[in-house]
Amino acid sequence: MLLILARHGNTFGPEDTPVWVGANEDLPLVDKGLEQSRAMGEALRDLNQLPDRILAGPLKRTRHGARLVAEICGFTGEVEIDERLKEIDYGVWGGKSDAEITESWGESAITDWRERSIAPTGAGWSPTVETLKSNARSVLDSVSRDRGEDKVVFILTSNGVLRYYHELLAGQDASKEDAKVKTGHMGAVRITAESRELLGWNLSPDAFVEALRS
Repeated sequence: MLLILARHGNTFGPEDTPVWVGANEDLPLVDKGLEQSRAMGEALRDLNQLPDRILAGPLKRTRHGARLVAEICGFTGEVEIDERLKEIDYGVWGGKSDAEITESWGESAITDWRERSIAPTGAGWSPTVETLKSNARSVLDSVSRDRGEDKVVFILTSNGVLRYYHELLAGQDASKEDAKVKTGHMGAVRITAESRELLGWNLSPDAFVEALRS
């Protein structure tokens, strides 16, 4: 089967100051985010990879994005909302800009997370790393259980959550920095009874199409 994992589109416009958006910041997609969602659907349509299932996290940005992907690629089933795909609660960092966090926590705290996936101690992040890893394993196991040669599953979630899928799919020796996924970007893994082969990660929809055609 082919499993496609993607990050939702933009939640900030060009005039907005980006802030940390976690489970408690339920922001909608802006125009660019809607455009990115449609582009992901177009990528699936261009590859003739109509999903058998589409799963999404429960927040507005993932629910709406997944439904736009479904509309564009021709999926007519129900988008499955899965709480295990909900973005991390960034605690006291939620809703704050990088500058505000740097002032209180230091720039290294942000770098530790973005480049090494090390969460700050005492910032109130939840759930625990162990729970996030367990959620990723259980979702992968559940979508892989009913696999078939031509089956396609599409998952739309957030950057914090996707890091834990990358570790499972790329291996623990893979660079933590490579785990990051930009808004509106995609990855894919080929799953068989014997193996999981990562075909691409953090690819724009156009690059995703090229990677899967090669």
